This record gives sequence, C-alpha cells and structure tokens, in this order.
Amino acid sequence: MRDYPEHARAGLDAPLPPLAAWPNQFPGYEITIDIPEYTSICPKTGQPDFGLITIHYAPDRLCVELKSLKLYIHAYRNLGIFYENAINRILNDVVEACKPLWVTVTGEFNVRGGMRSTITARYNRKPQKSDK
Repeated sequence: MRDYPEHARAGLDAPLPPLAAWPNQFPGYEITIDIPEYTSICPKTGQPDFGLITIHYAPDRLCVELKSLKLYIHAYRNLGIFYENAINRILNDVVEACKPLWVTVTGEFNVRGGMRSTITARYNRKPQKSDK
C-alpha cells in the first residue's frame, strides 16, 4: 500500500472566496444545486479533474447565495486537492455559511485511468432548542 502523506491534506487550508448567504423566507423545502463544470488538479499527478458537484440541502434561516458559490467553486480550478477532500471541504464550507438543517454534497468525477469515482458527504444538524 502506498501512502501519500505530502498530498493527503493538499487544498484543505487553501484560501478560497467566502460563501455568502441571504435570509430564507420559507420553512420546509429543499434546494438542489448542480454544478456540472467543476474542475481541480490532482495533487499527486498534476492532472486536471472534472466532475459534477451536487449540493442538496434544507435551509433553515439562511440560503447560499449563488454568485458567491460560483466564485467559490471556480477557485478550485487551479487547486491541488483530492476528490474526497474537495467534497468534504465544500460540505464544511456550506455548513459554515448557511447552517442548514441538513446537507448532502456529492461529486461525480469523470473517468480517469479507467475508473469513475463518486464521493458523498453528509451533515445533519443536531436539533436545537429553537428547532422544537
């Protein structure tokens, strides 16, 4: 088994544009955002990675503002980051920006080396006293 410790954390701390949020007006609905033009760089090989990112969430008090999301995702274009790290970082940044009730981030990455990868990360907020 090969270990790539020098690449394992690549991209996790890189500065990215902030995600903005706006006040939600309605309860009890879901938002799905498909981003079909995601690109980044493999930190091991330097080769480009392409994929579809889907963000599916239930907003609470805030919704992710789409222009800031576009700028945020485009910043990955030249970032060296593994698929798994990218999806988990996107999840963490969405949670931080809008504090949804729950969110799922999925990355369906194009075939490279004869393999296709799908990565899914989930967050479910623990009920708060104000949620009851």
